Amino acid sequence: MAVEGAVSNRSAIIDYGRDLEKEIATLEGSISKIEALTARYPARWLAVKLLENDSDVKEKVRAIDGGVEIIRQAETSMAHLRSIFGDEAETVIADRRYGFISGVAKKVLRKPAIDRLTSSDKIDNIVTNRVLGIPIFLISMWLVFQFVACSGPYSDWLDGVLAGPICRWGITIIKLISLDGTWVESLWVDGIIAGFAGVMVFVPLLFFLYFALAILEDCGYMARIAFVMDRLMKAIGLHGKSFLPMIIGFGCTVPAIYATRTMREWKDRIVTAQVASLMSCGARLPVYTLFAAVFFADNPGTFILALYLFGIFWAIVIAKLFRSTVFAGGEKAPFVMELPPYRMPTLKGVLIHVWERGAFFFQKAVTIIMAVSIILFFLLNIPWGVSDMRDSLFGKVSATIAPVLAPMGCGNWEAAGSLLTGFIAKEVVVGTMGEIYVAGAQEEAEVEEPTNFFQDLGEILVGFWDATVDTVKSIVSIIPGVNLMDGEEEEEVTRLVAALRERYTPLQAVAFSVFVLLYIPCMVAVAAFRSEFGTKWALFNAVYLTALGWIVSTLIYQVGLLLGF
Repeated sequence: MAVEGAVSNRSAIIDYGRDLEKEIATLEGSISKIEALTARYPARWLAVKLLENDSDVKEKVRAIDGGVEIIRQAETSMAHLRSIFGDEAETVIADRRYGFISGVAKKVLRKPAIDRLTSSDKIDNIVTNRVLGIPIFLISMWLVFQFVACSGPYSDWLDGVLAGPICRWGITIIKLISLDGTWVESLWVDGIIAGFAGVMVFVPLLFFLYFALAILEDCGYMARIAFVMDRLMKAIGLHGKSFLPMIIGFGCTVPAIYATRTMREWKDRIVTAQVASLMSCGARLPVYTLFAAVFFADNPGTFILALYLFGIFWAIVIAKLFRSTVFAGGEKAPFVMELPPYRMPTLKGVLIHVWERGAFFFQKAVTIIMAVSIILFFLLNIPWGVSDMRDSLFGKVSATIAPVLAPMGCGNWEAAGSLLTGFIAKEVVVGTMGEIYVAGAQEEAEVEEPTNFFQDLGEILVGFWDATVDTVKSIVSIIPGVNLMDGEEEEEVTRLVAALRERYTPLQAVAFSVFVLLYIPCMVAVAAFRSEFGTKWALFNAVYLTALGWIVSTLIYQVGLLLGF
Protein backbone atom coordinates (compact mmCIF):
# COMPACT_ATOMS: atom_id res chain seq x y z
CA MET A 1 0.00 0.00 0.00
CA ALA A 2 1.68 3.23 -1.11
CA VAL A 3 1.19 6.79 0.18
CA GLU A 4 0.76 9.29 -2.64
CA GLY A 5 0.48 12.49 -0.71
CA ALA A 6 -0.05 14.14 2.64
CA VAL A 7 -2.81 16.21 4.20
CA SER A 8 -1.85 19.57 5.67
CA ASN A 9 -3.12 20.76 9.01
CA ARG A 10 -5.19 23.43 7.25
CA SER A 11 -7.00 20.82 5.14
CA ALA A 12 -7.82 18.74 8.24
CA ILE A 13 -10.69 21.02 9.25
CA ILE A 14 -13.89 19.04 8.75
CA ASP A 15 -16.87 20.64 7.06
CA TYR A 16 -19.97 19.32 8.87
CA GLY A 17 -22.43 20.71 6.35
CA ARG A 18 -24.49 23.87 6.19
CA ASP A 19 -26.96 23.20 9.04
CA LEU A 20 -24.36 21.91 11.49
CA GLU A 21 -21.83 24.58 10.61
CA LYS A 22 -24.46 27.27 11.24
CA GLU A 23 -25.11 26.00 14.77
CA ILE A 24 -21.39 25.51 15.41
CA ALA A 25 -20.70 29.10 14.35
CA THR A 26 -23.49 30.44 16.59
CA LEU A 27 -22.16 28.54 19.59
CA GLU A 28 -18.58 29.48 18.72
CA GLY A 29 -19.53 33.16 18.78
CA SER A 30 -21.14 32.85 22.22
CA ILE A 31 -18.19 30.92 23.60
CA SER A 32 -15.72 33.54 22.32
CA LYS A 33 -17.36 36.14 24.57
CA ILE A 34 -16.38 34.23 27.73
CA GLU A 35 -12.65 34.60 28.38
CA ALA A 36 -12.60 31.81 30.98
CA LEU A 37 -13.67 29.36 28.26
CA THR A 38 -11.51 30.63 25.40
CA ALA A 39 -8.46 30.62 27.67
CA ARG A 40 -8.87 26.89 28.27
CA TYR A 41 -10.52 25.50 25.10
CA PRO A 42 -10.53 26.26 21.34
CA ALA A 43 -13.96 27.77 20.65
CA ARG A 44 -14.81 25.57 17.63
CA TRP A 45 -13.69 22.39 19.36
CA LEU A 46 -15.79 23.22 22.43
CA ALA A 47 -18.85 24.00 20.31
CA VAL A 48 -18.60 20.62 18.56
CA LYS A 49 -18.14 18.76 21.86
CA LEU A 50 -21.21 20.43 23.33
CA LEU A 51 -23.28 19.48 20.27
CA GLU A 52 -22.01 15.92 20.72
CA ASN A 53 -23.52 16.08 24.23
CA ASP A 54 -20.19 15.19 25.85
CA SER A 55 -21.09 14.88 29.55
CA ASP A 56 -17.55 15.47 30.83
CA VAL A 57 -17.13 18.67 28.84
CA LYS A 58 -20.59 19.89 29.88
CA GLU A 59 -19.74 19.51 33.57
CA LYS A 60 -16.57 21.53 33.13
CA VAL A 61 -18.37 24.27 31.19
CA ARG A 62 -21.17 24.41 33.77
CA ALA A 63 -18.64 25.11 36.50
CA ILE A 64 -17.51 28.35 34.76
CA ASP A 65 -19.40 31.64 35.06
CA GLY A 66 -21.70 31.94 32.07
CA GLY A 67 -21.32 28.28 31.24
CA VAL A 68 -24.92 27.38 32.11
CA GLU A 69 -26.19 29.75 29.43
CA ILE A 70 -23.80 28.20 26.86
CA ILE A 71 -25.08 24.70 27.69
CA ARG A 72 -28.68 25.90 27.39
CA GLN A 73 -27.90 27.36 23.97
CA ALA A 74 -26.21 24.08 22.93
CA GLU A 75 -29.29 22.09 23.95
CA THR A 76 -31.48 24.41 21.84
CA SER A 77 -29.15 23.83 18.89
CA MET A 78 -29.27 20.05 19.39
CA ALA A 79 -33.08 20.10 19.42
CA HIS A 80 -33.11 22.14 16.22
CA LEU A 81 -30.67 19.74 14.51
CA ARG A 82 -32.69 16.74 15.70
CA SER A 83 -35.79 18.16 14.01
CA ILE A 84 -33.82 18.61 10.77
CA PHE A 85 -31.96 15.30 10.60
CA GLY A 86 -34.32 13.07 12.56
CA ASP A 87 -31.31 11.90 14.56
CA GLU A 88 -29.01 13.13 17.31
CA ALA A 89 -26.36 15.70 16.37
CA GLU A 90 -23.58 13.43 17.66
CA THR A 91 -24.61 10.75 15.14
CA VAL A 92 -24.57 13.22 12.25
CA ILE A 93 -21.19 14.57 13.37
CA ALA A 94 -19.77 11.02 13.50
CA ASP A 95 -21.07 10.31 9.99
CA ARG A 96 -19.41 13.48 8.66
CA ARG A 97 -16.13 12.52 10.29
CA TYR A 98 -16.17 9.03 8.79
CA GLY A 99 -16.95 10.57 5.42
CA PHE A 100 -13.99 12.94 5.78
CA ILE A 101 -11.68 10.08 6.78
CA SER A 102 -12.85 7.98 3.83
CA GLY A 103 -12.22 10.87 1.46
CA VAL A 104 -8.73 11.50 2.84
CA ALA A 105 -7.88 7.80 2.65
CA LYS A 106 -8.91 7.63 -1.00
CA LYS A 107 -6.85 10.73 -1.73
CA VAL A 108 -3.56 9.68 -0.15
CA LEU A 109 -3.57 5.86 -0.46
CA ARG A 110 -3.17 3.63 -3.45
CA LYS A 111 -4.44 0.10 -2.71
CA PRO A 112 -3.05 -2.88 -4.59
CA ALA A 113 -5.60 -5.07 -6.35
CA ILE A 114 -5.75 -8.06 -4.02
CA ASP A 115 -8.48 -10.53 -3.18
CA ARG A 116 -9.74 -9.61 0.27
CA LEU A 117 -12.31 -12.40 0.52
CA THR A 118 -11.59 -14.74 3.40
CA SER A 119 -12.51 -18.42 3.39
CA SER A 120 -15.58 -17.61 5.51
CA ASP A 121 -16.62 -14.95 2.98
CA LYS A 122 -16.35 -17.42 0.11
CA ILE A 123 -18.49 -19.99 1.94
CA ASP A 124 -21.01 -17.31 2.90
CA ASN A 125 -21.38 -16.32 -0.76
CA ILE A 126 -22.97 -19.74 -1.19
CA VAL A 127 -24.77 -20.63 2.09
CA THR A 128 -26.23 -17.13 2.60
CA ASN A 129 -27.08 -16.64 -1.06
CA ARG A 130 -30.52 -15.12 -1.67
CA VAL A 131 -31.55 -18.11 -3.82
CA LEU A 132 -29.52 -20.98 -2.39
CA GLY A 133 -29.70 -20.09 1.32
CA ILE A 134 -33.05 -21.68 2.22
CA PRO A 135 -32.62 -24.85 0.06
CA ILE A 136 -29.21 -25.43 1.71
CA PHE A 137 -30.87 -24.97 5.12
CA LEU A 138 -33.58 -27.52 4.26
CA ILE A 139 -31.00 -30.02 2.99
CA SER A 140 -29.02 -29.54 6.22
CA MET A 141 -32.11 -30.25 8.31
CA TRP A 142 -32.91 -33.33 6.22
CA LEU A 143 -29.40 -34.65 6.85
CA VAL A 144 -29.78 -33.93 10.56
CA PHE A 145 -32.95 -36.01 10.82
CA GLN A 146 -31.53 -38.79 8.70
CA PHE A 147 -28.63 -38.85 11.17
CA VAL A 148 -31.05 -38.82 14.12
CA ALA A 149 -32.94 -41.78 12.62
CA CYS A 150 -29.66 -43.73 12.74
CA SER A 151 -29.98 -43.88 16.54
CA GLY A 152 -32.57 -46.66 16.17
CA PRO A 153 -30.16 -49.53 17.00
CA TYR A 154 -29.17 -47.86 20.28
CA SER A 155 -32.83 -47.27 21.15
CA ASP A 156 -33.60 -50.95 20.50
CA TRP A 157 -30.60 -51.95 22.62
CA LEU A 158 -31.67 -49.70 25.51
CA ASP A 159 -35.24 -51.00 25.25
CA GLY A 160 -33.92 -54.57 25.51
CA VAL A 161 -31.71 -53.70 28.49
CA LEU A 162 -34.50 -51.96 30.43
CA ALA A 163 -37.19 -54.55 29.64
CA GLY A 164 -34.72 -57.43 30.11
CA PRO A 165 -31.80 -57.32 32.59
CA ILE A 166 -32.88 -54.15 34.45
CA CYS A 167 -36.44 -55.43 34.86
CA ARG A 168 -35.17 -58.86 36.00
CA TRP A 169 -32.75 -57.32 38.51
CA GLY A 170 -35.57 -55.25 39.99
CA ILE A 171 -37.79 -58.33 40.29
CA THR A 172 -34.92 -60.22 41.96
CA ILE A 173 -34.54 -57.48 44.59
CA ILE A 174 -38.31 -57.46 45.16
CA LYS A 175 -38.21 -61.23 45.73
CA LEU A 176 -35.32 -60.86 48.18
CA ILE A 177 -37.47 -58.60 50.36
CA SER A 178 -40.44 -60.98 49.99
CA LEU A 179 -42.67 -58.58 48.06
CA ASP A 180 -43.02 -60.66 44.89
CA GLY A 181 -46.59 -61.17 43.76
CA THR A 182 -47.67 -57.92 45.42
CA TRP A 183 -48.54 -54.52 44.00
CA VAL A 184 -44.89 -53.50 44.40
CA GLU A 185 -43.84 -55.98 41.70
CA SER A 186 -46.70 -54.80 39.50
CA LEU A 187 -45.63 -51.18 40.05
CA TRP A 188 -42.09 -52.03 38.97
CA VAL A 189 -43.07 -53.98 35.84
CA ASP A 190 -46.32 -52.27 34.75
CA GLY A 191 -45.58 -48.78 36.04
CA ILE A 192 -41.91 -47.88 36.10
CA ILE A 193 -40.57 -50.20 33.37
CA ALA A 194 -43.57 -49.75 31.04
CA GLY A 195 -43.87 -45.99 31.53
CA PHE A 196 -40.55 -44.48 32.62
CA ALA A 197 -38.38 -46.86 30.62
CA GLY A 198 -40.70 -46.40 27.63
CA VAL A 199 -39.53 -42.80 27.47
CA MET A 200 -35.89 -43.45 28.34
CA VAL A 201 -35.41 -45.55 25.20
CA PHE A 202 -35.51 -42.29 23.24
CA VAL A 203 -32.46 -40.90 25.03
CA PRO A 204 -30.12 -42.02 22.18
CA LEU A 205 -32.35 -40.23 19.68
CA LEU A 206 -32.19 -36.96 21.63
CA PHE A 207 -28.44 -37.23 22.06
CA PHE A 208 -28.01 -37.75 18.31
CA LEU A 209 -30.15 -34.64 17.68
CA TYR A 210 -28.20 -32.55 20.18
CA PHE A 211 -24.93 -33.81 18.68
CA ALA A 212 -25.95 -32.71 15.17
CA LEU A 213 -27.20 -29.30 16.35
CA ALA A 214 -24.03 -28.75 18.39
CA ILE A 215 -21.90 -29.32 15.28
CA LEU A 216 -23.99 -26.82 13.28
CA GLU A 217 -23.72 -24.30 16.11
CA ASP A 218 -19.99 -24.71 16.78
CA CYS A 219 -18.98 -24.57 13.11
CA GLY A 220 -20.79 -21.23 12.73
CA TYR A 221 -23.61 -22.30 10.42
CA MET A 222 -26.39 -21.73 12.97
CA ALA A 223 -25.72 -17.97 12.88
CA ARG A 224 -26.00 -18.09 9.07
CA ILE A 225 -29.43 -19.72 9.37
CA ALA A 226 -30.64 -16.72 11.37
CA PHE A 227 -29.19 -14.39 8.73
CA VAL A 228 -30.82 -16.33 5.86
CA MET A 229 -34.20 -16.35 7.61
CA ASP A 230 -34.11 -12.62 8.39
CA ARG A 231 -35.82 -11.78 5.08
CA LEU A 232 -38.60 -14.28 5.80
CA MET A 233 -39.00 -12.96 9.35
CA LYS A 234 -39.48 -9.43 8.03
CA ALA A 235 -41.98 -10.66 5.44
CA ILE A 236 -44.23 -12.06 8.18
CA GLY A 237 -43.83 -8.97 10.36
CA LEU A 238 -41.28 -10.31 12.85
CA HIS A 239 -37.86 -9.06 13.82
CA GLY A 240 -34.82 -10.89 12.48
CA LYS A 241 -33.91 -11.80 16.06
CA SER A 242 -37.17 -13.78 16.30
CA PHE A 243 -35.57 -16.71 14.52
CA LEU A 244 -33.06 -17.24 17.32
CA PRO A 245 -35.70 -18.06 20.00
CA MET A 246 -37.48 -20.20 17.40
CA ILE A 247 -34.29 -22.19 16.81
CA ILE A 248 -33.89 -22.57 20.58
CA GLY A 249 -37.48 -23.85 20.61
CA PHE A 250 -36.34 -26.96 18.74
CA GLY A 251 -34.55 -27.88 21.96
CA CYS A 252 -37.06 -26.66 24.56
CA THR A 253 -39.87 -24.12 24.57
CA VAL A 254 -39.02 -22.74 28.02
CA PRO A 255 -35.62 -21.16 27.17
CA ALA A 256 -37.10 -20.08 23.82
CA ILE A 257 -39.67 -17.96 25.68
CA TYR A 258 -37.00 -16.42 27.88
CA ALA A 259 -34.78 -15.79 24.83
CA THR A 260 -37.33 -13.25 23.54
CA ARG A 261 -35.93 -10.81 26.12
CA THR A 262 -33.24 -9.88 23.58
CA MET A 263 -35.90 -8.05 21.53
CA ARG A 264 -36.63 -4.42 22.37
CA GLU A 265 -40.16 -4.15 20.98
CA TRP A 266 -42.85 -5.80 23.17
CA LYS A 267 -45.04 -6.85 20.22
CA ASP A 268 -42.10 -8.59 18.59
CA ARG A 269 -41.43 -10.39 21.87
CA ILE A 270 -44.92 -11.68 22.50
CA VAL A 271 -45.60 -12.76 18.90
CA THR A 272 -42.29 -14.63 18.85
CA ALA A 273 -43.18 -16.33 22.15
CA GLN A 274 -46.65 -17.19 20.82
CA VAL A 275 -45.21 -19.02 17.80
CA ALA A 276 -42.14 -20.48 19.57
CA SER A 277 -44.45 -23.18 20.95
CA LEU A 278 -45.00 -24.35 17.35
CA MET A 279 -41.36 -25.34 17.06
CA SER A 280 -41.10 -29.08 17.76
CA CYS A 281 -39.21 -29.27 21.05
CA GLY A 282 -37.08 -32.28 21.92
CA ALA A 283 -39.85 -33.62 24.16
CA ARG A 284 -42.15 -34.11 21.16
CA LEU A 285 -39.50 -36.04 19.27
CA PRO A 286 -40.15 -39.38 21.08
CA VAL A 287 -43.79 -39.24 19.94
CA TYR A 288 -42.82 -38.56 16.32
CA THR A 289 -40.19 -41.27 16.42
CA LEU A 290 -42.56 -43.84 17.88
CA PHE A 291 -45.16 -43.38 15.13
CA ALA A 292 -42.44 -43.08 12.50
CA ALA A 293 -41.06 -46.47 13.59
CA VAL A 294 -44.53 -48.04 13.65
CA PHE A 295 -46.02 -46.72 10.41
CA PHE A 296 -43.20 -45.14 8.39
CA ALA A 297 -40.27 -47.43 9.11
CA ASP A 298 -38.96 -47.22 5.52
CA ASN A 299 -38.12 -43.53 5.88
CA PRO A 300 -38.64 -42.30 9.45
CA GLY A 301 -36.31 -39.30 9.04
CA THR A 302 -38.46 -37.82 6.29
CA PHE A 303 -41.64 -38.20 8.37
CA ILE A 304 -40.01 -36.47 11.36
CA LEU A 305 -38.61 -33.67 9.18
CA ALA A 306 -42.04 -33.15 7.62
CA LEU A 307 -43.53 -32.58 11.09
CA TYR A 308 -40.79 -30.08 11.97
CA LEU A 309 -41.38 -28.18 8.72
CA PHE A 310 -45.13 -28.31 9.30
CA GLY A 311 -44.59 -26.58 12.64
CA ILE A 312 -42.46 -23.90 10.97
CA PHE A 313 -45.19 -23.41 8.33
CA TRP A 314 -47.84 -22.77 10.98
CA ALA A 315 -45.48 -20.49 12.90
CA ILE A 316 -45.19 -18.34 9.76
CA VAL A 317 -48.95 -18.32 9.20
CA ILE A 318 -49.81 -17.47 12.81
CA ALA A 319 -47.09 -14.81 13.08
CA LYS A 320 -48.37 -13.11 9.94
CA LEU A 321 -51.96 -13.29 11.24
CA PHE A 322 -51.08 -11.91 14.68
CA ARG A 323 -48.90 -9.14 13.25
CA SER A 324 -51.79 -8.06 11.02
CA THR A 325 -54.47 -8.15 13.72
CA VAL A 326 -53.97 -8.56 17.47
CA PHE A 327 -50.37 -7.34 17.58
CA ALA A 328 -50.32 -4.94 14.62
CA GLY A 329 -48.03 -1.91 14.60
CA GLY A 330 -44.98 -1.26 16.74
CA GLU A 331 -41.51 0.07 16.00
CA LYS A 332 -39.48 -1.75 13.35
CA ALA A 333 -35.92 -2.07 14.63
CA PRO A 334 -33.09 -3.08 12.29
CA PHE A 335 -31.52 -6.54 12.63
CA VAL A 336 -27.77 -6.37 13.07
CA MET A 337 -25.67 -9.42 13.92
CA GLU A 338 -22.06 -10.44 13.58
CA LEU A 339 -21.40 -13.62 11.63
CA PRO A 340 -18.62 -15.56 13.35
CA PRO A 341 -15.91 -17.10 11.17
CA TYR A 342 -16.29 -20.77 10.30
CA ARG A 343 -14.24 -23.10 12.45
CA MET A 344 -13.80 -26.81 12.89
CA PRO A 345 -15.89 -28.03 15.88
CA THR A 346 -13.92 -29.81 18.59
CA LEU A 347 -15.17 -33.13 19.91
CA LYS A 348 -14.83 -31.88 23.49
CA GLY A 349 -16.87 -28.77 22.81
CA VAL A 350 -19.60 -30.70 21.00
CA LEU A 351 -19.83 -33.30 23.78
CA ILE A 352 -20.10 -30.57 26.42
CA HIS A 353 -23.06 -29.04 24.55
CA VAL A 354 -24.66 -32.48 24.14
CA TRP A 355 -24.31 -33.26 27.83
CA GLU A 356 -25.64 -29.87 28.96
CA ARG A 357 -28.79 -30.35 26.88
CA GLY A 358 -29.12 -34.06 27.62
CA ALA A 359 -28.76 -33.48 31.36
CA PHE A 360 -31.96 -31.42 31.30
CA PHE A 361 -33.84 -34.37 29.79
CA PHE A 362 -32.37 -36.70 32.41
CA GLN A 363 -33.51 -34.34 35.15
CA LYS A 364 -37.04 -34.39 33.76
CA ALA A 365 -36.91 -38.17 33.32
CA VAL A 366 -35.80 -38.81 36.88
CA THR A 367 -38.27 -36.37 38.43
CA ILE A 368 -41.34 -35.53 36.35
CA ILE A 369 -41.58 -38.63 34.16
CA MET A 370 -40.83 -41.04 37.02
CA ALA A 371 -43.42 -39.33 39.21
CA VAL A 372 -46.05 -39.35 36.46
CA SER A 373 -45.38 -43.04 35.73
CA ILE A 374 -45.94 -43.97 39.38
CA ILE A 375 -49.03 -41.78 39.80
CA LEU A 376 -50.47 -43.06 36.53
CA PHE A 377 -49.97 -46.66 37.69
CA PHE A 378 -52.18 -46.04 40.71
CA LEU A 379 -54.78 -44.07 38.73
CA LEU A 380 -55.02 -47.01 36.28
CA ASN A 381 -55.67 -49.37 39.19
CA ILE A 382 -58.23 -47.29 41.14
CA PRO A 383 -60.62 -48.70 42.30
CA TRP A 384 -57.97 -51.17 43.39
CA GLY A 385 -57.99 -54.43 41.51
CA VAL A 386 -60.02 -53.16 38.56
CA SER A 387 -59.75 -55.71 35.74
CA ASP A 388 -60.29 -53.34 32.79
CA MET A 389 -58.24 -50.12 32.72
CA ARG A 390 -61.14 -48.46 30.92
CA ASP A 391 -63.07 -48.69 34.19
CA SER A 392 -60.28 -47.13 36.28
CA LEU A 393 -60.35 -43.54 37.49
CA PHE A 394 -57.92 -42.47 34.78
CA GLY A 395 -59.83 -44.45 32.16
CA LYS A 396 -63.14 -42.80 33.06
CA VAL A 397 -61.68 -39.28 32.95
CA SER A 398 -59.99 -40.02 29.62
CA ALA A 399 -63.18 -41.53 28.20
CA THR A 400 -65.01 -38.30 29.05
CA ILE A 401 -62.56 -36.33 26.92
CA ALA A 402 -62.35 -38.88 24.09
CA PRO A 403 -65.50 -37.80 22.15
CA VAL A 404 -63.96 -34.35 21.60
CA LEU A 405 -61.04 -36.03 19.83
CA ALA A 406 -63.19 -38.38 17.75
CA PRO A 407 -63.33 -36.07 14.67
CA MET A 408 -59.53 -36.23 14.42
CA GLY A 409 -59.57 -40.03 14.57
CA CYS A 410 -58.43 -40.32 18.20
CA GLY A 411 -61.73 -40.99 19.91
CA ASN A 412 -60.47 -43.82 22.16
CA TRP A 413 -59.76 -43.28 25.83
CA GLU A 414 -56.14 -44.44 25.50
CA ALA A 415 -55.27 -41.63 23.07
CA ALA A 416 -57.20 -39.07 25.13
CA GLY A 417 -55.38 -40.14 28.31
CA SER A 418 -51.98 -39.94 26.62
CA LEU A 419 -52.67 -36.40 25.40
CA LEU A 420 -53.96 -35.45 28.85
CA THR A 421 -50.71 -36.44 30.55
CA GLY A 422 -48.81 -34.79 27.70
CA PHE A 423 -49.63 -31.44 29.30
CA ILE A 424 -47.27 -32.37 32.13
CA ALA A 425 -44.45 -33.22 29.72
CA LYS A 426 -44.71 -34.20 26.07
CA GLU A 427 -42.42 -37.23 26.58
CA VAL A 428 -45.02 -38.67 28.94
CA VAL A 429 -47.35 -39.29 25.96
CA VAL A 430 -45.17 -42.26 25.02
CA GLY A 431 -44.82 -43.36 28.65
CA THR A 432 -48.60 -43.31 29.11
CA MET A 433 -49.11 -45.41 26.00
CA GLY A 434 -46.51 -47.82 27.31
CA GLU A 435 -48.33 -48.23 30.61
CA ILE A 436 -51.75 -48.62 28.98
CA TYR A 437 -50.88 -50.91 26.09
CA VAL A 438 -47.84 -52.82 27.38
CA ALA A 439 -49.03 -53.30 30.95
CA GLY A 440 -52.41 -54.39 29.66
CA ALA A 441 -50.77 -57.16 27.65
CA GLN A 442 -48.40 -58.46 30.31
CA GLU A 443 -50.35 -61.64 30.83
CA GLU A 444 -49.79 -62.56 27.20
CA ALA A 445 -46.01 -62.18 27.45
CA GLU A 446 -43.90 -65.26 27.04
CA VAL A 447 -42.16 -66.65 30.12
CA GLU A 448 -38.44 -66.00 29.85
CA GLU A 449 -35.77 -68.47 30.84
CA PRO A 450 -34.02 -67.52 34.12
CA THR A 451 -30.58 -65.94 33.73
CA ASN A 452 -27.78 -65.01 36.10
CA PHE A 453 -26.00 -61.70 36.52
CA PHE A 454 -23.06 -62.52 34.24
CA GLN A 455 -25.35 -63.70 31.45
CA ASP A 456 -27.29 -60.43 31.71
CA LEU A 457 -24.05 -58.45 31.68
CA GLY A 458 -22.88 -60.33 28.59
CA GLU A 459 -26.22 -59.65 26.92
CA ILE A 460 -25.82 -55.91 27.60
CA LEU A 461 -22.25 -55.72 26.25
CA VAL A 462 -22.90 -57.84 23.16
CA GLY A 463 -26.08 -55.88 22.45
CA PHE A 464 -24.19 -52.59 22.74
CA TRP A 465 -21.53 -53.75 20.28
CA ASP A 466 -24.15 -54.94 17.79
CA ALA A 467 -26.00 -51.62 18.15
CA THR A 468 -22.79 -49.69 17.51
CA VAL A 469 -22.05 -51.69 14.35
CA ASP A 470 -25.61 -51.25 13.07
CA THR A 471 -25.51 -47.51 13.84
CA VAL A 472 -22.30 -47.04 11.88
CA LYS A 473 -23.84 -48.93 8.96
CA SER A 474 -26.94 -46.72 9.15
CA ILE A 475 -24.88 -43.51 9.13
CA VAL A 476 -22.83 -44.65 6.13
CA SER A 477 -26.07 -45.66 4.37
CA ILE A 478 -27.19 -42.01 4.39
CA ILE A 479 -24.83 -41.54 1.42
CA PRO A 480 -26.89 -41.83 -1.79
CA GLY A 481 -26.35 -45.17 -3.51
CA VAL A 482 -24.94 -46.81 -0.37
CA ASN A 483 -27.00 -49.28 1.66
CA LEU A 484 -25.17 -51.43 4.17
CA MET A 485 -28.39 -52.52 5.89
CA ASP A 486 -29.52 -54.93 3.15
CA GLY A 487 -29.89 -58.45 4.38
CA GLU A 488 -30.18 -57.41 8.03
CA GLU A 489 -32.55 -59.38 10.19
CA GLU A 490 -35.99 -57.94 10.67
CA GLU A 491 -36.19 -55.88 13.83
CA GLU A 492 -38.07 -57.27 16.77
CA VAL A 493 -41.62 -55.97 17.08
CA THR A 494 -42.17 -54.73 20.63
CA ARG A 495 -45.50 -55.04 22.42
CA LEU A 496 -46.09 -51.27 22.19
CA VAL A 497 -45.41 -51.24 18.44
CA ALA A 498 -47.70 -54.24 17.94
CA ALA A 499 -50.45 -52.60 19.99
CA LEU A 500 -50.28 -49.36 18.04
CA ARG A 501 -50.40 -51.18 14.71
CA GLU A 502 -53.56 -52.95 15.84
CA ARG A 503 -55.33 -49.81 17.09
CA TYR A 504 -54.20 -47.06 14.70
CA THR A 505 -53.99 -46.48 10.97
CA PRO A 506 -51.23 -44.41 9.34
CA LEU A 507 -53.75 -41.59 8.84
CA GLN A 508 -54.66 -41.62 12.54
CA ALA A 509 -50.96 -41.64 13.40
CA VAL A 510 -50.38 -38.52 11.28
CA ALA A 511 -53.37 -36.71 12.82
CA PHE A 512 -52.27 -37.68 16.35
CA SER A 513 -48.67 -36.53 15.72
CA VAL A 514 -49.86 -33.21 14.28
CA PHE A 515 -52.04 -32.62 17.35
CA VAL A 516 -49.05 -33.31 19.62
CA LEU A 517 -47.08 -30.81 17.52
CA LEU A 518 -49.65 -28.02 17.78
CA TYR A 519 -51.59 -28.36 21.03
CA ILE A 520 -50.90 -26.71 24.40
CA PRO A 521 -47.22 -26.79 25.45
CA CYS A 522 -46.15 -28.48 28.69
CA MET A 523 -47.03 -26.96 32.05
CA VAL A 524 -43.46 -25.67 32.59
CA ALA A 525 -43.64 -23.74 29.31
CA VAL A 526 -47.06 -22.33 30.27
CA ALA A 527 -45.60 -21.19 33.60
CA ALA A 528 -42.66 -19.55 31.79
CA PHE A 529 -45.09 -17.74 29.44
CA ARG A 530 -47.13 -16.54 32.40
CA SER A 531 -44.05 -15.18 34.21
CA GLU A 532 -42.94 -13.26 31.09
CA PHE A 533 -46.26 -11.97 29.70
CA GLY A 534 -48.93 -12.45 32.35
CA THR A 535 -51.83 -14.86 32.97
CA LYS A 536 -54.08 -13.45 30.22
CA TRP A 537 -51.58 -14.06 27.42
CA ALA A 538 -50.56 -17.44 28.82
CA LEU A 539 -54.20 -18.58 28.69
CA PHE A 540 -54.53 -17.12 25.20
CA ASN A 541 -51.47 -19.12 24.12
CA ALA A 542 -52.84 -22.37 25.56
CA VAL A 543 -56.34 -21.94 24.09
CA TYR A 544 -55.35 -20.87 20.57
CA LEU A 545 -52.73 -23.63 20.24
CA THR A 546 -55.14 -26.36 21.39
CA ALA A 547 -57.88 -25.04 19.08
CA LEU A 548 -55.41 -24.87 16.18
CA GLY A 549 -54.23 -28.42 16.86
CA TRP A 550 -57.79 -29.78 16.92
CA ILE A 551 -58.86 -27.96 13.73
CA VAL A 552 -55.79 -28.92 11.70
CA SER A 553 -55.74 -32.55 12.91
CA THR A 554 -59.46 -32.91 12.20
CA LEU A 555 -59.01 -31.51 8.68
CA ILE A 556 -56.11 -33.90 8.03
CA TYR A 557 -58.10 -36.92 9.20
CA GLN A 558 -61.41 -36.05 7.53
CA VAL A 559 -59.84 -35.02 4.22
CA GLY A 560 -57.67 -38.14 4.35
CA LEU A 561 -60.77 -40.30 4.74
CA LEU A 562 -62.43 -38.58 1.79
CA LEU A 563 -59.34 -39.24 -0.32
CA GLY A 564 -59.39 -42.90 0.64
CA PHE A 565 -56.33 -43.02 2.92
